[in-house]
Amino acid sequence: MSTPLADTTNPDLGLLYAVNGLAKRSPQWLDQLVSWIGEYGILIGLAMLGMVAWLQARRRPDAPVAIAGLLWVPLSVAIAELANLPIAAIVDRPRPFVDHSGLLVLVDGKAGTHSFVSDHSTMTMGVAVSLFLVNRRLGWIAGGLALLQGFCRMFMGVHYPTDVIGGFALATAVVLLLAPIAMAVLVPLCHALTRTVVAPLIRAPERGGAPRGRRRGRERAVRADEQPPESDLAA
Repeated sequence: MSTPLADTTNPDLGLLYAVNGLAKRSPQWLDQLVSWIGEYGILIGLAMLGMVAWLQARRRPDAPVAIAGLLWVPLSVAIAELANLPIAAIVDRPRPFVDHSGLLVLVDGKAGTHSFVSDHSTMTMGVAVSLFLVNRRLGWIAGGLALLQGFCRMFMGVHYPTDVIGGFALATAVVLLLAPIAMAVLVPLCHALTRTVVAPLIRAPERGGAPRGRRRGRERAVRADEQPPESDLAA
């Protein structure tokens, strides 16, 4: 039996019908394109952004700190998805097309799954917020993709607007609340890895093969006030 959240308010349901109505008036090829983007395309795009962020981060003066921030991206998403499991079970909200007729559903296999909160919205916003802490420019792009993801889920008829908002809120809370704890562990780890065989993954080698930032013969260390603060990860 569904909970009272299944009885959506008029603005929630009205917005869903408005966005899903665009799918009814769109040609089939556009519906198929939006469905692919909403299911897979945006996630692929975020993965590509993560690769770009890694290539840029390992060339920064504070590369170990930046890479630690990037490691927090998939970890925070995984934690947010785990946190969503009990939330979805407690709320037990069915998909909107189960309780409301007239919706065009563009993807199969969702009838027996929970609607609140949206997994896709949680994942994409988790990537966006955590990536923003490392690279603001790429974080803004990821944020735009997260908003597009939420629109696609409503266009496809598989989520209420409040499912999307709930996913955004859950991801943001997990990323920001747990980031200090995560960085306290990940930053020392990445500094330690720079002294191992995986150092090129943390800090990009210079042309001569030595990691960037290391001067031949271990010349004088750069003064602390000349280094970017480790607490500010974003480029």
